[in-house]
Amino acid sequence: MTEDPLGWLLFVSPFLGMAACLFGRRMRGVLVPALLAVLAEVVVGGVMVGRVLTKGPVTWGATWFHLDALSAWHLAILLLVYLLSTLYCFTYYGHGHGTALSLAQTRRFGLLWLGALSSMVLVLVSNNLGIMWAGVEATTLVTAFLICLPATEQSLEAMWKYLVICSVGVAFAFLGTLLVAASTPHGLQESGEFLLWTWLRDTAPTLDPGFLKAGFLFLLVGYGTKAGLAPCHSWLPDAHSQAPSPVSAVFSGFLLNTSLYCLLRFVPILEAASRHHTALPPGWCRELLVVAGLISLLVAAAFIVFQHDVKRLLAYCSVEHMGIIVLGVGLGGWGTFAALFHLLNHSVAKTLSFFAAGRLGQMHGTHDLRRMGGLLRSSPVWGNALFWSLLALIGAAPFSLFLSELQILMAAADRRAWWPLALFLAGSAVVFVGVLRFAIMLAWGKREDASGGPESEPEPEKAGKLDRCLVWGCLAFLLFLGLYLTAPLSSFLRQAAAVLEGGTR
Repeated sequence: MTEDPLGWLLFVSPFLGMAACLFGRRMRGVLVPALLAVLAEVVVGGVMVGRVLTKGPVTWGATWFHLDALSAWHLAILLLVYLLSTLYCFTYYGHGHGTALSLAQTRRFGLLWLGALSSMVLVLVSNNLGIMWAGVEATTLVTAFLICLPATEQSLEAMWKYLVICSVGVAFAFLGTLLVAASTPHGLQESGEFLLWTWLRDTAPTLDPGFLKAGFLFLLVGYGTKAGLAPCHSWLPDAHSQAPSPVSAVFSGFLLNTSLYCLLRFVPILEAASRHHTALPPGWCRELLVVAGLISLLVAAAFIVFQHDVKRLLAYCSVEHMGIIVLGVGLGGWGTFAALFHLLNHSVAKTLSFFAAGRLGQMHGTHDLRRMGGLLRSSPVWGNALFWSLLALIGAAPFSLFLSELQILMAAADRRAWWPLALFLAGSAVVFVGVLRFAIMLAWGKREDASGGPESEPEPEKAGKLDRCLVWGCLAFLLFLGLYLTAPLSSFLRQAAAVLEGGTR
């Protein structure tokens, strides 16, 4: 483990970009500094990830900040999603159609946009569980105000629901963090390191199993609420459907992953402790994750069938896929590798689908699925983006989500977890049929107005080079990984999975 002062630059770039956004005179004058700040973050983050993969974990700030393979994997996905979403902002806000912002709102957007990035980075690089929790709370406060830009009655209601429910969840996570801290022997609490994740992992045999079990239950409910796990997911459909599409893409593409990452950090601690305490059965926390994952998958499947708003449909798909990822981690072994692979696949596919939903909503003036038929005729670029991203999200071959879901099924079969396997197949089948019906209707169906009559033609699609690069680049990425998993990516995944399995890489 090496000390790397370069890590401080991960916090500098967003704050310099936020300062530059204050001087923007129009949307482009805010988006250009924001894009430059994100690009700088990508460069610094890429160098940091490369050092982790070649030299092992790096720390800075007297070990309070720590980047290992697991956090580096999440950081890489975060930077990818944020770069794509920032580029998409030029397309989304460049067309107006009710999404135009005033100068004050434009500057506020830039500040909140980069503030959300810095708070999510803080979560991922924090070795101190208290700072990690504070980072999650910061993401809640910052992103809440992105939901209501511009403010409408529906977006304000969604913002308050998001704030109230997620704040309760974060409060539960705080209690869980305190219980885990209380599990350390009294003599060791005076060392000042008892909240460091690496210290807790290394001293797991000395931790009190009773406090650990109670703490993990609170953490599962708390961080699970912010991650969109059912039944504490009710904020998610409203927030995703009312937020501007770039914000929805970040919400679903990575904000959910941030909270899930916090929960996953505690799994190796409990697994290590269970090998030394009979009061904490081996695999206890993973069994809870399997149950939580299946509940999310089945609840999402039940709601997906009845959706008519495309953004709410995508929101429930997020609940489903968070469940699949948690299920994979709960199965352990090969399932952990597959779950982290699925994390990447879902982030890219969901980011693209929200991009498409946002632009098509601008063109049609609605997100009602019944009024958006025939997209492949009227909107060949963004219509194809939504159609193929929906197919990817339901696990259609040969997209990469099919491969990662197949790997999770193989992990369940290898563990002889027949009931989870059967419920996974049943829930996925319902989602597949339900979403496929909507995808076919969107691609080739007829549009209807509010009264059920024929709908007038939407505004002609104006897809520029940036639009085409975003659409075909993301689809090519999902298709390529579904056909060929490169050796460097596979090695990266194995190192990240090893951390969740109790390793130190």
